[in-house]
Amino acid sequence: MDLLEELRALLARHVRPDWTTAIEGVHIARVDRSEPPVPEMTGTVLAVIAQGAKRLSLGDRLFEYGPGEYLVASVDLPVTGQFVRVDPDHPALGFGMVLEPSAVAELLLQAGPGTGARTGGGTPSGIAVSTASDALLDAVVRLLRLLDEPRDRPVLAPLIKREILWRVITGEQGATVRQLGLADSGLSHVSRAVRWIREHYAEPFQVEDVARMSGMSTSAFYRNFQAVTAMSPIQFQKRIRLQEARLLLATRPGDVTGVGRTVGYDNPSQFSREYRRQFGTPPSRDAARLRDTVSGGTGAPS
Repeated sequence: MDLLEELRALLARHVRPDWTTAIEGVHIARVDRSEPPVPEMTGTVLAVIAQGAKRLSLGDRLFEYGPGEYLVASVDLPVTGQFVRVDPDHPALGFGMVLEPSAVAELLLQAGPGTGARTGGGTPSGIAVSTASDALLDAVVRLLRLLDEPRDRPVLAPLIKREILWRVITGEQGATVRQLGLADSGLSHVSRAVRWIREHYAEPFQVEDVARMSGMSTSAFYRNFQAVTAMSPIQFQKRIRLQEARLLLATRPGDVTGVGRTVGYDNPSQFSREYRRQFGTPPSRDAARLRDTVSGGTGAPS
């Protein structure tokens, strides 16, 4: 049995309805059919696909990764995601591991300066896709085997998680992950701004003020923010507002104007126009569909 085949078998055997596992920060995804693209937040994560494929759009960038490929998200970004190449006989199967900045920093400190691949200059994108090496797949498989070994799991799982992180740090997309652990990297400055905008998405702001709060000049902030998120700060805020509005409409379908105001839109017409542009349907119609979906109890993670 080759690594990818064993990975598929382990994922299929251990998947849970909520996609969690007995190993902290490790998730298993199974999707039996392709659904229309849905908005989601990436989190900071390493994701490996064993079967099927997933497609993500971030701003004007499109990413797709399939069997034996992995995606790294080093910033929690608003994307539109969709599993493809899926049917009930061949469900999509994927492995996910949360990337912790403190764990990245610890490894970099232990390894010393000059660790890993060349950075290539500039601030990398917040999302990157590559082919997984045999060493990375082997480490993922060994981690998942521990789901069958509860006695060994508390001791060996942290060690193998560190190995997986090391394989990614020293791999093709190492620059993206390394910046996650560097306190003064361009990505860390942008992450600070992303976090602030997410926490204050309903409030108007001046880009200059957010740049100052992030510790960057306005020009450098614009350049780095665009590199990481594929959006301007205002476009990013708009995406967060609309995603939050969609979540609220699922529980408040009869209050379109109130939801728009809650997420920062004083003008109902502007809210309706931008919502339709983002999701392809007016908020009132989308709210009715979302209500039917919730009442139908689908409940599958996006």
